[in-house]
Amino acid sequence: MKTLLLALISLCFVTAAQAQWQTTTYTLKGGWNSIYLHGDATHATPDELFAAHPEVLEVWRWNPNPTQVQFTTSPLIPSAGTPEWSTWVRDGSSNSLGQLLGQTAYLVKCSGTNANSYNVAIPQRILPPSAAWVRNGANFMGFPSFKNGSTYPTMGSYFATFPVAIASGVKIYKYVGGDLGPGNPLQVFSPSFETLDRNQAYWFDSEVVGNFYAPIVVTPSNSAGLEFGRTGSTVTVRLRNRSDATVTVAISEVASDTAPSGQTAITGSVPLTLRAADGTESAFSGASVVVGPQSAVEIQFGVDRGQMGTNSDAFYASLLRFQDSGNLMDVLIPARATVASLAGLWVGDAQVTDVASKAATSTGGSTTPRAFPLRFILHVDDGGTARLLSQVFMGTLADAGNPTGLCTKESGLKQDAKADASRMSVGHLPLDQVVTDGSGEVALGATLTRVISIPYNDPTNPFVHQYHPDHDNKDARPDGTNIGLADGVESYSVTRNCNFEFTTSPPAGTSSVGWGSTVIGGNYTETLSGLHRQDITTSGTFTLRRDSEDGAITIN
Repeated sequence: MKTLLLALISLCFVTAAQAQWQTTTYTLKGGWNSIYLHGDATHATPDELFAAHPEVLEVWRWNPNPTQVQFTTSPLIPSAGTPEWSTWVRDGSSNSLGQLLGQTAYLVKCSGTNANSYNVAIPQRILPPSAAWVRNGANFMGFPSFKNGSTYPTMGSYFATFPVAIASGVKIYKYVGGDLGPGNPLQVFSPSFETLDRNQAYWFDSEVVGNFYAPIVVTPSNSAGLEFGRTGSTVTVRLRNRSDATVTVAISEVASDTAPSGQTAITGSVPLTLRAADGTESAFSGASVVVGPQSAVEIQFGVDRGQMGTNSDAFYASLLRFQDSGNLMDVLIPARATVASLAGLWVGDAQVTDVASKAATSTGGSTTPRAFPLRFILHVDDGGTARLLSQVFMGTLADAGNPTGLCTKESGLKQDAKADASRMSVGHLPLDQVVTDGSGEVALGATLTRVISIPYNDPTNPFVHQYHPDHDNKDARPDGTNIGLADGVESYSVTRNCNFEFTTSPPAGTSSVGWGSTVIGGNYTETLSGLHRQDITTSGTFTLRRDSEDGAITIN
């Protein structure tokens, strides 16, 4: 009852999963069969998974336990009520199995005899491969073997780099349908000739500790696979060759199946990139990697977020397939990415490299001898409003509850927490400015325009000098009075139209790592009015890095 209660509680918290899917069809016979799930099927209960398959009467999950107890005779003959087995029975008489976990072996009992055959499809969220052999020898396992046409590799060839699994004296069993007894499961007497079906689970009584699952070990730097999420940029996959021969591994991307009902819909395959040794990235369209004997190779994959659009609800998922030249293994690694929200605080520089000359006799070009940096602070709130800031404070706020956040003035910080706060500022903008005038948005492929106005009498106006009589905007009279002058007499109002064109790929010479999630940028153009009788245009590139994902800011 306790186990059943825990299973029911766990089901209450099942939510829509962001996953990549593959449906595996298992060929079952009447009686007892064994299957291996390379993916997770916890999106549905066994009642739901087998609703269209009334022939499936019972499902038993093997729970590896280093100190098995309470077997009737051996683990080959399951016994309900022991910790090694969780069970689901269609009539509800024993339901301690609430979900079908991935990378796990199961026994399935079907109606009829082994003369009856059924095809049962199970949609699964593919997981990176794994295996854990236990020393007591009760290993019930499946393996990602390669199906070449209609033929699987032999156990002898597959376990050549892990010979203890099939060594002399090791007993191996497979289920063939029918009642449990002398004819089911059957012992495999000739591993050298027995084929290894990737969808079937086998008993090995080999007393060994290890994690062997394939001749080539495929290890992503993220245990979940190629998990880019909302802000990830690169994932490294390590290929380790266990054999004494050179092996070529073919890598390809496989589209995900349609997500089951109630699960997050998939917009498309992840637009993967492959990173070369020199740091350059190119769209991934398949690759062949040579791995030397007893050696390893690392491959870096990225994601081209410029190909994912700007819809924050879009979810991309696919599978990365690894197949060796010996036709032994077929390993699938999940890949997924979510469209990044660009809300938050962005800080960086525009590199001005071109200034249009206004000299009447100028014969030179507009290119500057070297780039001139202009610092920019940009905040994008959760609603998409973009603000250019002359300064920003990060720390404990004076707001109710004293949350950690952003504000535009020091007065927005908690008084006794200012020592731990940080301040960033922009020297070329007027003081205490929050600029929202303009048009456009912050998004890859879009252009944001912000208009910075510097009044003729602003202390930061380049024409103003409060101690120089010709530049203080005052008309000094003999009687000692000062009359304020209008715009355009001693100084002029200046307007800066700043245009940020966000490109889907980085400017030349800029790293693509994190582009579109933690780094954005593109082409910068600025038109200045008021400094000269003609407008002055400058241009270059810009790069902004995310300093905070907080879409809220206190404007004070």
